[in-house]
Amino acid sequence: MDSFKLSSLFSVEGKVALVTGGSRGIGLMIAKGYIANGAKVYISSRKSSVCEQVAEELSQYGECIAIPANLATNEGREKLVAGIKEREEKLDILVNNAGAAWGAPFNEFPEKGYDRTFDLNVKSLFLLTRDLIDLLEAAASFEDPARVINIGSIDGLSVPTMDNFPYAASKAAVHHFTRVLAAELGRRYITVNAIAPGPFESQMTKFFLDTDEKRAEVAKACPVGRTGQPEDMAGIAIYLASRAASYVNGAVIPVDGGIIINKRGDTF
Repeated sequence: MDSFKLSSLFSVEGKVALVTGGSRGIGLMIAKGYIANGAKVYISSRKSSVCEQVAEELSQYGECIAIPANLATNEGREKLVAGIKEREEKLDILVNNAGAAWGAPFNEFPEKGYDRTFDLNVKSLFLLTRDLIDLLEAAASFEDPARVINIGSIDGLSVPTMDNFPYAASKAAVHHFTRVLAAELGRRYITVNAIAPGPFESQMTKFFLDTDEKRAEVAKACPVGRTGQPEDMAGIAIYLASRAASYVNGAVIPVDGGIIINKRGDTF
């Protein structure tokens, strides 16, 4: 019966995780959740000073190591892959969270905004997973698969009201890529799932969650009446990385309080 206990089913203790974009926002929420529960966590982000400062702060609570890298470039991805492989022989959890958004009116939307969004949100996710596949396979087993967790968005599940055209399309691509990779990597004892967050307070959502009035408007569109909290994101990430989710593969899980199924007509 020990395998049915919460301490066994939902444990990530002793696992090695990489969280891209882990110095702020959703990535930081996930990194904190893993560290608080005994995982060794690598975080990566574009700004070296910020990444290293956050890793130092998180190291008060567990083991956290910074490997700054710009994943929008091949050089940055290669730097991150080399840094992980220098330090680890296996990787239990890969969280593909690094992402970008670009807002502009349709008639004025720049090509560089489209390219940056798709390059970081979709292409780098695929290539980083490909480049780390040997470490994931080294951690994988029939009883406890290695895990790839991709961060999508509810904007990839429904048509958003904001002028972030390639962002929404890129997140829909992330969701489908998750299913494609799940079919391929599941045979190697690596599960691939996606989290589709709703509104969580972060740098990316600051423009529509920066005042009490705006937060109230978003909360009105949510059946549970609030925006996401860090523990909400940490909880789903811990679940997907734990024994409890070892038979979950190819799922896209909304974490939005029910916004995308809200039929009341509220928008934000």
